[in-house]
Amino acid sequence: MAIQLISMALVIFAGVYLLLVGYMCRGWRALPSFSRRGKKPTTKVSVLIAARNEEVNIGRTLSDILAQDFPKELLEIIVVDDHSTDGTSAIVQSLSGQGVKLLTLNESEPLNSYKKKAISMAIAEATGQLMITTDADCRMGSDWLTTVVTCMEQYDYFLLSAPVVYSQQRSFFEELQTLEFLYLIGLGAAGIGNRYPSTCNGANLIYRRDVFYEMGGFNGIDHLASGDDELFLHKVAASYPNKIGFCKSRDAIVYTDAKRNLRGFINQRRRWASKSTHYKNRGIVALGISIWFFNVLLLISGIAAFTCYQVLWPVFAVAISLKFLIEFIFLYPLCRFAKRMELLVYLPVLTVVHVLYMVYIGIAGNIGKYQWKGRRVN
Repeated sequence: MAIQLISMALVIFAGVYLLLVGYMCRGWRALPSFSRRGKKPTTKVSVLIAARNEEVNIGRTLSDILAQDFPKELLEIIVVDDHSTDGTSAIVQSLSGQGVKLLTLNESEPLNSYKKKAISMAIAEATGQLMITTDADCRMGSDWLTTVVTCMEQYDYFLLSAPVVYSQQRSFFEELQTLEFLYLIGLGAAGIGNRYPSTCNGANLIYRRDVFYEMGGFNGIDHLASGDDELFLHKVAASYPNKIGFCKSRDAIVYTDAKRNLRGFINQRRRWASKSTHYKNRGIVALGISIWFFNVLLLISGIAAFTCYQVLWPVFAVAISLKFLIEFIFLYPLCRFAKRMELLVYLPVLTVVHVLYMVYIGIAGNIGKYQWKGRRVN
């Protein structure tokens, strides 16, 4: 009886997963490709970076921003040093003559949300109309700023999500991460394409300063270590669902690095998953639970088929094959967009590994503590 129930549930949730990812395929296709076609930006922007112990990376990131093909009189760069114990502040200060402003976070009491505090401090000091957040370990092409700003201007968005891609893969593990991360970025973009915003990435996020304050900033989510990006997105979406966009342009891509080891990867994903219990949109919660439960059923049926219940083999084989097929259909245009077509050869491995990863992160991300930036976070 239990085997029959598992088989039936797996078939049902495989169908649900096919429909959900198929819906996301539609959302990605619905997004218009953006080209600025020689348009010049006219809005002043403030690029905000919260940095902690980033002396290895912060110099190259700021060099990329300073090298932007963007009117200097419309650009402000603010870096908030979050209690760094290395040379991060000195590197930022050395660029003060080029217009880079350094702020220092001096919180004496422990916080769970240092990054939100840093961003809020930067916005309070900012003079731009548009706030653009990125990370201290990112790289950008010279057309990045002009592309995202003209996209904001053309469509009159209140918040704009833009693509983030891993670069410089040094191992098989990092190549798997890059493919999986494209899946996540694609889900966020597709949700916006379907007029149902769910996720975004703070490494490449743009929003209006007045909208930030209209939403009350990070009030209500400021006790969480993560969520300066997608939980704020949810606040904006609740009031202005049609004023959120995704910049579908290669010139808008921000590049960052995958995690070099499994521990760093797990801690990062646990931090991201920790936001899920605070989603107020029940549809997004139901989506996440459905995907998680599908992977739980795959794991249970796979273990059972390998051990003692070979009768589960056919249904497990069909379900995992359908998972691979729909993920290939979804990831193909994303890999082409990011010029990472060679990564698709790893999809059969990722399809299987992803089951274990999803089940574990779904549990671990919502219980216990984890390490982030050298801090123990609740």
